This record gives sequence, structure tokens and C-alpha cells, in this order.
Amino acid sequence: MSTLKKNIIANYASQLYVTGVGILILPLYIKYMGAEAYGLVGFFAMLQAWFILLDLGLTPTISRETARYKGGSMSALAFRRLLRALSMIFFSIAAIGGSVLLLSSELIASNWLTVEQLSLEEVTFSVQVMSLSVALRWLCGLYRGVITGSEKLVWLSAFNVIIATLRFVAVFGSMWLYGFKPTVFFVHQVIVALVELVGVWLMAQKLTPKINKLQEAIGWSFKPVAPLLKFSLTIAFTSSVWVLVTQTDKLILSGILPLVEYGYFTLAVLVASGIMVISGPVSSAIMPRMARLHAENKNDELLKVYRNSTQLVSIVAGSAAIVIAVCAEPLLYLWTANKELVENSAPILQLYAIGNGMLALSAFPYYLQYALGNLRYHLIGNALMVLILIPLVIYAAKQFGGVGAGWVWLSVNLFYLILWASFVHSKLAKKLVYSWLVTDVLLILLPTAIVTSIFSSTLIDNKLSVLMQVIQIILVAIVSLFVSIVCSNGIRAQFVRKFKAVK
Repeated sequence: MSTLKKNIIANYASQLYVTGVGILILPLYIKYMGAEAYGLVGFFAMLQAWFILLDLGLTPTISRETARYKGGSMSALAFRRLLRALSMIFFSIAAIGGSVLLLSSELIASNWLTVEQLSLEEVTFSVQVMSLSVALRWLCGLYRGVITGSEKLVWLSAFNVIIATLRFVAVFGSMWLYGFKPTVFFVHQVIVALVELVGVWLMAQKLTPKINKLQEAIGWSFKPVAPLLKFSLTIAFTSSVWVLVTQTDKLILSGILPLVEYGYFTLAVLVASGIMVISGPVSSAIMPRMARLHAENKNDELLKVYRNSTQLVSIVAGSAAIVIAVCAEPLLYLWTANKELVENSAPILQLYAIGNGMLALSAFPYYLQYALGNLRYHLIGNALMVLILIPLVIYAAKQFGGVGAGWVWLSVNLFYLILWASFVHSKLAKKLVYSWLVTDVLLILLPTAIVTSIFSSTLIDNKLSVLMQVIQIILVAIVSLFVSIVCSNGIRAQFVRKFKAVK
């Protein structure tokens, strides 16, 4: 089995576990901590996303440069100098960002969050501890970039499973001992973040090339970063736009909604985010591979990886988005047995599920630009997105709450998938302009959506027992996945070849 396939399989296995345990455990958080305390957990997740603004494009840059070093396009000494320069930048930004958040904790607790049941002191302490966790977890990005660029994703996947278990499951042990309070929850998260940082640092050190003492000294200079600034700052801008587009609604609603309602909104969005997690292993595996293929001038092989990966994500993430959207209400009720939660969360879940399915696919032109080292069109597209769509998110979130934000989110990603992806392909890979959108995306998703919708509407009956409803949803998922595989010429052909080989 090729390294790429192993990486994708390992990524999927770990991400399915991480996502599954993170989502399945949510009702227990709400049950034992309360919806308001869970609103703080949602606020914590949002803070981590906003902290990406401080990344300055450095994490994907070190990943790409590591892949280039492994591909022979950079000397060991040059790579070590770059890594040291980036380490200095990372640690400085972590210290500054974490300190600002720490000093602002009382202001956030008293003037931004709408607290009704928890004490102000408890919320303030929770936000203070959040600041430490966010800084530590963000630091992990540098070393994860080295590991990802080295394509050691099997190890990283196993490590992610361990960290997720400590973060989501082991926390109940801490709360059982010291109380089911948000303060205990966040102290536990700080400890896990420290363990995570030490783990990825040790692995990155193992993968870092050793420099002979007789060679020129590595030094403490920022000069190695200078040639990469254009690429890094372009990614930084697009990452900032990503945060603005994906997190503005959450930031605004965290200040508008009571923490209880914000907890319900967060729950729906988190379930829908599982779709992006499903597509994440593919992007993590193909981005360094495509960068290496480009460095080796194997452009035909690069495009083959690109198209096959698109079809794989159309099948997996696309069918998952469709199933979640059409089965939102029964899924939420079977999961939580809370009618109030279902009424508040199901419409939001449907919109975000569809939007995230589109987002998983509309991100592919970015992967192509990343591999080519040219993010010009990604920069332009995201600049336009900020100017036009962010005001719509703010207006819709304020006027219509989570549902309004969901409609804007869906529209944003529909625009990117249908129009912007085609534009980028017309500039960088003209042969993909129609074939990518039509063959690799629409001819897979549209038949799957139609068949799944019809099948689920005739099959699912909420009057049946819990077990029967679970079986029905599983059948809907199987039918959706089967139809998407049949409609994918690339993946279908691989199945046929393997079947013939077995015979």
C-alpha cells in the first residue's frame, strides 16, 4: 500500500474517532455541566478558531517547506534555520496573544458573555484558563506542520486519538473527582494541551535533520523567513478571511444569545463541523504530496491525485452532509432525547451541514494553488468575500440568529463551489474547468441528494423504537454512500479493478 493511501486511511480512522467521541460525548456535557456551562465550551472552541488570526500563514508554510526539504529542494541547514526562525516567531506570538486574552478575561466575562446561572468569578477564571489552553494548543501548530510535511500522518493520527481520549473522555474522571464545574473542565484542558505540545515537539525533533558540528552554525536570524513572506502573508490573509467567514457568526451570537441558547447553537454547528473533519484527512495527505509532485515536475500525476481526491471527498463528505441534512431531526432526538434542543438546533444543523459539504469541496482549488506556490487568486477571492459577505453574516446573525447565519453560510459556499472554483481552474488548469465541477462533483452529489431524500422520506418513521430508527438512519447512510460511489467514475473504476484482481 502506498504512503499516500496509508496516510489517508490513518487520517480517516483517527478523525472519525476524534469527531465521533467529541460529538457523542456532547449530551453528557450538557447533562452533567448544564447548557450554560456548555456554552462556555463553545466559546472556548470559538476562541481557538480566532487565535488562528495570529498564525500569519506560518503553519502551512512550515508544512510546505518541510515537504520541499523532503523532496530535495532545500538543504538540511537551510531547513533548520527556517525552523528556528519560525519557532522564535511562534513562541513570541503565543506569549503575546495568550497574555492579551488573559488580561481581558474579566471584561469578557462581565461585558460580553450573557451569564444567567454561573457566577462571574467562575466564568472569569474559566476564561483565564482558556487563554493558557489556546496559547499552548496553537503552539502545537508549528510542530504539527513539520510532522505533516514529513508525511508521518500515521503516527500523528494515533497521537490524535490519544489526545482526543484525554480531552473528551478522561475529563469526566477529573470532574467526577473534583466536581462537574466548568473550572474543572478547563483546568483539565490545560493539562492535556501541555501533554499534546510535548508530544508533537518530541516527534518534530526526531524528524528534524541533524546538522554536523563542523558545518556552518544555524544562528538566530529571521532572514530565512524573508523569502517566504509573500507566500506566508498570502496564506495569513486567507486564513484571516477563513476565520472571519466561519467564526463571525459565532462571535456575534456569543454576545447576543444567552449562554444556554448559544450552547444549543454551538452543538448544531459542531455536529455539522464533523463533515469538515471527514474531509480533513484527505487535504492533510494530498497537500504535501501535491507540493512534492510539483517540485518534481510531475504535473500529470499531481492533477490525477487532485481529481481522485475530489471524487473521494464528494463521496465521503458529500454523502455525509446529505444524510445529516435530511435526517437532522431524528438524529438529534435519538442522540439527546431533548425536544427543546431538537427544535432549536435542527434547522441550524441542516443549513450548516449542506454549507460544510460545499465548503469541503470548494477548498480544493486552494489545495491546487498551495501546491503550485501561487495563491494570488485565492487572495483576490477571499478579499471579495470579506467585502461582500461578512456584512451579510453580521446582519443575518443579528436579525435572525443562528438560522440567518446558517443561510448566509450556505450561500457563501455555494458561490465558491459553483463560480469561484471554475474561475480558478480556468486560470491554473484549464482542462479542469468543466470536468472538475461536473464530473468530480455535481454528477456525484446531485443523484445522491435526490435518491437519499426520496429514500429517507419514505423509510424513516419516528414512531418506531429507538433501535429501528437507528437502523433506518444507517440504511439511509448506506444507500447514500452506495449511490455516490456508483456515480463516481474514478472511485468506481478502482473498486472494479480490485474486484477483478480478487477474482
